[in-house]
Amino acid sequence: MSDKSAAILRPDQLPVNDRGNGARTIPLVTRTCGSTSLINGITAFDPGAKIGLHFHNCEESVMILEGEAIAEIDGERIPLKTGDTTWIPANVPHRFLNESDGPMRIFWTYATVDATRTMVESGVEQSIDEEHEKAKRARSAS
Repeated sequence: MSDKSAAILRPDQLPVNDRGNGARTIPLVTRTCGSTSLINGITAFDPGAKIGLHFHNCEESVMILEGEAIAEIDGERIPLKTGDTTWIPANVPHRFLNESDGPMRIFWTYATVDATRTMVESGVEQSIDEEHEKAKRARSAS
């Protein structure tokens, strides 16, 4: 018998973190619900939205839940459609863009609860936990 409880997470009942540039993230499985080995969530992209080129200290998998995306992975642009799934090794620069006229949503998973994001342009590294905490503080202030 486990000393941990299972969690049921309902995205429509969870806080949304504004990532800027038309992208919004809903963290799902995190340390908050007891995870010790992975984190995941959903990011929605408005038409024309994109996130900056970055890399992580761990493997990442992304599935396109809705719409069409461009995955830019290690300098290569790859068109993706609903259901397509990526696997990106640690330290490989990548980003996702919505160059379509409709909404796009992705489901992402990082292979560790200690995941970090390093922005290629600035070299700034931040833990994913820290990103979520900053967004939570920004929501509280508004």
